[in-house]
Amino acid sequence: MSASLQLDLSLYPEPVLRRTARPVEAFDQELARFVAAMFECMRRSQGVGLAAPQVGDGRRILVIEAGGADGALALINPEIVGRGGPQSVFEEGCLSFPGIYAEIRRPERCRVRARDVRGEAFEAEYDGFTSRVIQHEHDHLEGVLLVDRMSPGDKLRNKGALEELVEGYRKARERAAREGSSAPAAVEER
Repeated sequence: MSASLQLDLSLYPEPVLRRTARPVEAFDQELARFVAAMFECMRRSQGVGLAAPQVGDGRRILVIEAGGADGALALINPEIVGRGGPQSVFEEGCLSFPGIYAEIRRPERCRVRARDVRGEAFEAEYDGFTSRVIQHEHDHLEGVLLVDRMSPGDKLRNKGALEELVEGYRKARERAAREGSSAPAAVEER
């Protein structure tokens, strides 16, 4: 395998985060290399989950490492085919919203149909924290972000931090325009 791929996080409000991700069609070495790089980026960033749009890639790929019996999971073209159990509220963070947290209500269980990195189809049910992480990352594949799930109180509490992210993005766009490129490198979609 060639040198490892270095991925950088896409931060709110980068447009790639709002797009619905497209299905993966090729289950090849490039995909395996990209998924390995996603795990490395997630771990380096001290996250428990990461979706491809969060690294500027518009494909339906998510990786999680939520601990417990499920361990590290790569879900390619995942579909949540069922949700169940009681609703619970848990404080969620997001690598695309550094330092921002919100109380999010989600069902305790989810059933997922997906493919692994080799293209093998499977269906499995997840519960607890693993289910929550999968649901959070799946939101990213649909263009749904942490800010969209925040209560009005959480939006108000995080208003300053959200404005800082928007201002940082605006400055990066201006800098890129001055340097003659159309977008900062981290914003360009693969």
